[in-house]
Amino acid sequence: MRVKTPLLVLNFLLAAIFGLFAWMQRNDIDPAIYDHPSVIDAALWLVFYLAIGVLFVAVGFRAIPRWLLVVAALACLIEMVRTGPGLYENVFGEKDFTMTQMSMSAEDPRVELSREFFGAVIALAGIGLIAWENRRIGHR
Repeated sequence: MRVKTPLLVLNFLLAAIFGLFAWMQRNDIDPAIYDHPSVIDAALWLVFYLAIGVLFVAVGFRAIPRWLLVVAALACLIEMVRTGPGLYENVFGEKDFTMTQMSMSAEDPRVELSREFFGAVIALAGIGLIAWENRRIGHR
């Protein structure tokens, strides 16, 4: 075992949380919730959250290649750039800020874009923690 037990427990807990995030992506293809849902977008988020969960488990036992962490961090940053305008519109636009609107429509995608922005921020924080653990326990 490469990390101490409390950190390994934290890793398993965070892996479970990211697994839950992945599982929750199933509603992103529900046409009753989203106007013209994107199966590809939902699948990519599912795979991405699941991959972060797997990385949390893996870093407890073996080195994670730095290039993989860089790619994951870049994916988070690209998603933040892609969805940032929706968050900006949600915060500073003419309509009141909301994160609880039940559905995303083509006319008002700012709620889902805001959620995706914060999902990317949470994912980036997870990648940062994995990178810190990777470095802390002496991985290259």
